[in-house]
Parts: sequence; C-alpha cells; structure tokens
Amino acid sequence: MKFEIIGKIENIEIISAGSSIRVLDYLQKIYGSGRWRKLKGAAYVRLPNGKIRHVELHWYEAHGIGRKDIKIKHYLD
Repeated sequence: MKFEIIGKIENIEIISAGSSIRVLDYLQKIYGSGRWRKLKGAAYVRLPNGKIRHVELHWYEAHGIGRKDIKIKHYLD
C-alpha cells in the first residue's frame, strides 16, 4: 500500500461476493479460503508526496482474514 488511510472508511458498499469475484482463485491461493467480498468506500488518504486527498477505495475482505489488496479507484476532490 503506497498510501496511508486517515480516519475511517465511510459509505461502505458490497460490490460482489463469493463466486462472482473474478480473482477468487487468487485470493484463496494467497490468503486462504473464506467468505470473500469485494467492497468499496470513501476515505481520506495521505499520498507518498504528503498530500491528503479524498478517494474512493476498493478492496477484498473475508472474515478472519481482514482487508486485502486495498487500491485507490477514484479521487473524489
């Protein structure tokens, strides 16, 4: 992760879950099996250059495993 999440992620929505996740095989191979979901939400992040931006984040999550592969999808400001 090349950015730091500041505060909490808000407006969390499920994009897909279970077998409808395209990279489900990858997630299970790398992190283990679980009830995987792809989620999105908005948060403030600190970029490597020090700027603070409001962004839309996408990530994968499973119970007992946590958030994985967090990425910035859009800048909201």
